[in-house]
Amino acid sequence: MNIDLFLTIIKNVLDICLVWLGLYYILKNIRNNVKMTLLFKGLIILLIVKVVADWLNLFTVGLLLEYIIMWGPLALIIIFQPEIRNTLEQLGRTQLLGRHKTLTLSEREKMVSEIVNAVEYLKKNRIGALIILERDYSLREYIERAKKIYAEITSDLLISIFFPNNPLHDGGVIIQGDKITCAGAVFPTSVDGRIGKRLGTRHRAAIGISEESDCISLIVSEETGRVSIAINGDLSYNLTLDDVRIILLEELQPKTDFGNEEIETEGDSNE
Repeated sequence: MNIDLFLTIIKNVLDICLVWLGLYYILKNIRNNVKMTLLFKGLIILLIVKVVADWLNLFTVGLLLEYIIMWGPLALIIIFQPEIRNTLEQLGRTQLLGRHKTLTLSEREKMVSEIVNAVEYLKKNRIGALIILERDYSLREYIERAKKIYAEITSDLLISIFFPNNPLHDGGVIIQGDKITCAGAVFPTSVDGRIGKRLGTRHRAAIGISEESDCISLIVSEETGRVSIAINGDLSYNLTLDDVRIILLEELQPKTDFGNEEIETEGDSNE
C-alpha cells in the first residue's frame, strides 16, 4: 500500500466521520426541542408528498412543493434563528471551555437538598416560585434578558428571591450547574390545548420552556402551595417533597454521549 492510497483512505474515513458527527448533533438537538421535532416530522411529510406527487404526475402539487423546498431553508433559518444559534453554541462547548462543570454525586445531593428545603418553606407558606434547572440545552437567550446573579445555591437565597413584594418574585430563576445564574427570567407560555384551565401562567411558562428545551421546571403554586415538575412538556402535578427529591436526583445524573447514565462510585463523588 503506497502513501497516496493510505491518505485517500484516511480522507474518506474522516469525511464519513464528520458527516455522522454532524447528523448526531442535529438529531440530538431535534430530540431535545419539541418545535424542531415537529419541524422534522413536517419535512418528512413534505418529502413523502413530493414523491407521491411525482409518481402520480400531479403537476400543480409538485410545482408548489418545489417552491417550498427551494425557499424553505431560508425561511427556516429566519424562523429558527435562536435554535440554530443555541445549536452552534453547543457544538463549540467543551468540558474545559464550558460555563459550568459536571457536578459530582455529593454536589448534586447538596444542591437538591437546598432546593427541596426552599420548596418546603415556599410550599408551607404558599409562596409562588418557578425554578428552572438547565441541562444540555442552553438557556442563554432567557438569561440575557433577566437579572444576573451567579451565586451559590442556598435555600435562603431562593426563598428571598421569591418572597412576596420582591421585584423578582414574578419571574423565574435559572440554575446552571451549582449556581443560580439569574432571577426574574420570563419564559414563553405553552399553548398546548390539553393543559387544564386550572393551571395559571406560572405553570404554563414552566411547561412552555420544558417544551423548547431539556430543562427541569420546578413550580410552587401560589394559590394552593402544590409542587409540580415539568420535563419535556409533561407536567407531574401535586408532588410530595420526597417525589421532588427523587426526580431531581434522577434527572440530574450525568449522561454519556449515547444517552446512558454514567456509572458513579463513592470514590468519584469525594398554578
